Amino acid sequence: MTALPTDQAITDLLTSGLKACGVEASVLNAGPGAPASLPARSPITGQSLGTLAADTKESAAEKIAAAAEAFADWRDVPAPARGQLVQRWGQLLGEHKEDLAKIITVEAGKTPSEAAGEVQEMIDVCEFALGQSRQLWGKTMPSERPGHKLMETWHPLGVVGVISAFNFPVAVYSWNTALALVAGDAVVWKPSENAVLAALGAQSLLAQAAAEVGAPEGLVPVLVGGRDIGDAMVRDERVALVSATGSVRMGREVGPVVAERFGRVLLELGGNNGAIVAPSADIDLALRGVVFAAAGTAGQRCTTLRRLIVHESIADDFVDKIVAAYKTLSIGSPTEDGVLVGPLINEGSYDAMQAALKQAESEGGTVLCGGGRVLDDDRPEAHYVEPAVVRMPAQTAVMESETFAPILYVVTYSDLDEALEIHNGVPQGLSSAIFTSELAESEKFLSRSDCGIANVNIGTSGAEIGGAFGGEKETGGGRESGTDSWKAYMRQATNTVNYSGELPLAQGVEFL
Repeated sequence: MTALPTDQAITDLLTSGLKACGVEASVLNAGPGAPASLPARSPITGQSLGTLAADTKESAAEKIAAAAEAFADWRDVPAPARGQLVQRWGQLLGEHKEDLAKIITVEAGKTPSEAAGEVQEMIDVCEFALGQSRQLWGKTMPSERPGHKLMETWHPLGVVGVISAFNFPVAVYSWNTALALVAGDAVVWKPSENAVLAALGAQSLLAQAAAEVGAPEGLVPVLVGGRDIGDAMVRDERVALVSATGSVRMGREVGPVVAERFGRVLLELGGNNGAIVAPSADIDLALRGVVFAAAGTAGQRCTTLRRLIVHESIADDFVDKIVAAYKTLSIGSPTEDGVLVGPLINEGSYDAMQAALKQAESEGGTVLCGGGRVLDDDRPEAHYVEPAVVRMPAQTAVMESETFAPILYVVTYSDLDEALEIHNGVPQGLSSAIFTSELAESEKFLSRSDCGIANVNIGTSGAEIGGAFGGEKETGGGRESGTDSWKAYMRQATNTVNYSGELPLAQGVEFL
């Protein structure tokens, strides 16, 4: 365990990051006269960071109206020229990588390495989107009518609304925004109320890039507030697409509201990811992959490994190795060198973890290690826990819902078909993995896993931006970032051009 930093040390780190990113520290001094306000805190110490001026429903509507007006101009800018905006944003992110990472560390509790990695994701997706700005291509198809050309074209969609979660406070926004901007859209961002400062830092750099390239004002506003402000954006008919990252509960609320007004949704919801460890697995490799995927970011990734399905012939030995590895994990302030496991975001996450462990025991589970709180004598407002490993007799009810905390449930299997049945037997379908040296096993897993992401000999977390990110079932079905995800931010049109001088109809229909 490591000692926690002083309040002043956290404040100094935050102020340094904000200033370098172009955000005045006074943003945290919203007084009692503000129309609305939002508290900010750091999970590292539990301390208050200040109070932010929040949007009202009226100011949110004004920002959305400004974005719609900006879209009318931005859509007419050639796509390669739009790419210059994300190119410049990526350059600024590179120049301020450590500065933005400081804010993420303070506000989300990530280690500097993880925080910097998140900013690197932003830089990478800007590079990807820059290339995509010259490849928003359609197809041409042979027409059945002579003297006709049949083709598809893609056009800007409109205002895109983004709702992001605290655990990746800026990266997921960039996945959406970089592609939406080159697609010709405006973007309105409602960040998590637990990570507004990181959002303001990222948006400040984007606003600087927009000003430098001459993009229209109001193109990329941020909405500061809680669920009421997010709800106002979701219900606004000027928002053509709502891309929302969060819980299944949130998705169940957002989806029907947007559908009722015939808008589009892109949902990235719960994970509850599983991994299979086969008898042929490289045990040392599997051990490293499992421990990072299960305990990294204190279990607060949507791709965190939560269910481990191990062959019965190797289960006892492999689980012993996991427990031994967990006991070596350094837990404490992410500002300290060597720390691997930082804090939970708040008390609610801690309570949810304790409730899940209690339920697991009631369902026949045995907690092999972890689950307890540490450093609470130092700062009771902060919530640090030992990652837990729980041996379960079978996949029970507690394993069918996602608890956003570092709990790894372990069950055994006898053959691969049984393992796949266990793996797929949950409502969520984001990320999955198998550790095996058998080609047949890996290929069967890739064809049978019902998740949007399926990996072989690598854990469930650590996705690259070049591959589309998203999942199936209750995960929502959305896809962000790589491959052809850009299509979500555009509308498709089918075009027929008649250059024949005649007017034949399709399917041989005769008229007049």
